[in-house]
Amino acid sequence: MKPVRELMNQNDFLKGLFSAIPCGVLIVDPEQKVLAVNSVIERIFGVADADVTGKRGGEVLRCVHAGDSPDGCGFGDHCRICLVRRTALDAIDGKQINRNRADMELLINGKPRNLTLLVSAAPFHHDGERLAVVVMEDITELSTLRARLKTEHTFAGIISQDARMLELFETIKEIADVNIPVLIQGESGTGKELVASAIHNEGQRSSEAFVPVNCGALPEGLLESELFGHVKGAFTGAVRDKKGRFELAHRGTLFLDEIGEMPKSVQVKLLRVLQEGAFERVGGERTLTADVRLISAANRDLKNEVSKGTFRDDLYYRVNVVPVFLPPLRERKEDIPLLVEHFLKTAAKEGQENGGISRNAIAIMIEYSWPGNVRELQSAIRFAIVKSRGKMIQPEHLPLELRSSESTRHSRGPRRKLSRPAVSRALIQSGGNKAKAARILGVGRATLYRFLSDHPGLISS
Repeated sequence: MKPVRELMNQNDFLKGLFSAIPCGVLIVDPEQKVLAVNSVIERIFGVADADVTGKRGGEVLRCVHAGDSPDGCGFGDHCRICLVRRTALDAIDGKQINRNRADMELLINGKPRNLTLLVSAAPFHHDGERLAVVVMEDITELSTLRARLKTEHTFAGIISQDARMLELFETIKEIADVNIPVLIQGESGTGKELVASAIHNEGQRSSEAFVPVNCGALPEGLLESELFGHVKGAFTGAVRDKKGRFELAHRGTLFLDEIGEMPKSVQVKLLRVLQEGAFERVGGERTLTADVRLISAANRDLKNEVSKGTFRDDLYYRVNVVPVFLPPLRERKEDIPLLVEHFLKTAAKEGQENGGISRNAIAIMIEYSWPGNVRELQSAIRFAIVKSRGKMIQPEHLPLELRSSESTRHSRGPRRKLSRPAVSRALIQSGGNKAKAARILGVGRATLYRFLSDHPGLISS
């Protein structure tokens, strides 16, 4: 039997290899003209190998910029920055190029499409002339999924892959530039101020001040002064004029946290500002105005507070033009591994070294009900980092309430409902490594394998 390497010298073998490669392949000469293409190029771009002779790469691939220059493909302004052309030329100069990423706009079936290609090239000699073999891999779908993954996991500092949170991301984008009041409702610790800040930062007022006020942390007299300001001598201790939060938030955003705790006497004055855009400082006579975007938040159902008579109905409809609801962490448990990873990375940047977290610890965290929501999760991670002394966090390092029999007695491991989008994202994150994907999802490998066998066709690389 002849050595296998001798196959490389046989035309039939090379022809079979050329056809079998699952990527587009072109042979290019020093004038950037295509001499041959394989069947993948023929199938994707609708060209026949016999028709490519004498054509340049952009013409073969049907680049929308191929005819920009009267001199043809390769001479236009866009051609100078084309990475497919650059990769081919570098190979003809004798360099071997591995996996340059190129974004191209091509005509596919007569319609322009933006494709992302990974382009590799190597030089070779034929009949005394140096040529280049150019290999192109279409990663458009994978690139799009990765971009979505990045966007979906983190938006304006909010980390989530929960479907309702992804809808919230879109809502923020839609309302950011619209100057209408927003009411954010959700349990304590769900991140209401983070959402308010995101609405501000994504809009046209982002260069101006974002001014928060906690209505539940201030007594009635002090809250009125904080909102509207006061003049010198208005009350004991008022030794000078002071601007209120409305004035400080002029042209920016005023965030009224826990607005449901606002006393009724202050509610009346707030309603006037929203109706007329005018107010007076406490003890003052001069009428002031402020251009303010109002965002409010409440950890209780304000509609119930209206029915109980503790919150004015006319004010409720003024502040609740766009309602936003933040789900509690116990209803978005697929976010827990993401949030834990984020908090661990943040702690490491702040000098708190840690060895990561074990799968068993993650499983306990997923089973826990999190009455304090994301804020409680962050505190639990800080506690566990201290207890683990820089080593991997194990169940015994978690706060006692997480490990109590009440929260784990029914748990025999993580009980998670997997979804195709979540599994696809985890597989992309792990580079196709199913064991790592299972850890990201917080499930056992067997659980993931069963899901994949029931849902064939999921992207795994």
